[in-house]
Amino acid sequence: MGDALNVFRGFCMGVADTVPGVSGGTVALILGHYDRLIAAISQVDSEAIAMLIGGRWRELIDKLDLRFLIALAIGIASGIVMLAGLMHWLLHERMNETMAVFFGLILASVWVVRRNVTSWTFSRYVAALIGIAVALAISQIPASVGDVSLVYLFLSASIAICAMILPGISGAFILLLLGVYEPVIGMIKESARGNIDFSTIVQLGVFALGCLTGLLAFSRLLNYLLSTHRDTTMAALIGLMIGSVGRLWPLQVVTPETADLKLKYQEFNLVSPSEYPGSVGGLVVLAIVAILVVIVADRIANKADR
Repeated sequence: MGDALNVFRGFCMGVADTVPGVSGGTVALILGHYDRLIAAISQVDSEAIAMLIGGRWRELIDKLDLRFLIALAIGIASGIVMLAGLMHWLLHERMNETMAVFFGLILASVWVVRRNVTSWTFSRYVAALIGIAVALAISQIPASVGDVSLVYLFLSASIAICAMILPGISGAFILLLLGVYEPVIGMIKESARGNIDFSTIVQLGVFALGCLTGLLAFSRLLNYLLSTHRDTTMAALIGLMIGSVGRLWPLQVVTPETADLKLKYQEFNLVSPSEYPGSVGGLVVLAIVAILVVIVADRIANKADR
């Protein structure tokens, strides 16, 4: 049951990481395995490499919490591969409805994650405000066309993976800003269909290597902050989540000037409920359902950890 739960947790993270505006780190916080994930990844060091070279498998498994990481990795890969095509379609054809769902998820997540801060002091409120400001600033950066060379792909992956493990900052959104979201999602989608060639393998391999490099470097810093300044760090992470909500506001419409462009180049204006051309009631229902899903998932995770 524990392995199955961790695969499910990873699956939810993988699905979230395919959506610009949603972070897999947020899902990890909601489902209660965030600290364990960061701690496990941060244990990859010279000692772990020595264990690997020396064939000390049992020590390596215990040090890296490998059973947990492998189950999580299986789930993440499954979520990305199985739903990349669906998410790609939803963002193009049902963007407002998709945003409503994730808007509800993030709102409920903030409510769930707030209990990770034992007490709210002035410095922690400041940390939360800084987190909000950072998330808002990132969300206002215009998307880049990006030259998808192997070097650029590696660097983009290294930066985006740091965002993927931070609640509130979407790794997919960072890829969108860097101009590599659609190429990467396209390669994953085509690979899942069996349409793969040597060039695609190389590009996905470089992307995976960039993710691994960024993950190993950033997780150690994050693990240190959670170990020594947990409440302040959690307050900042909650701020990042709050700041990301604006990006997911469902009442927005594409500007006429950018309507014919690809999704990553389109610009959107916020509108009032009376100006929204679709069903506002439908968006509200979707957001409420998403909130209920988070509450139920939180209760399930709490029971599983007891």
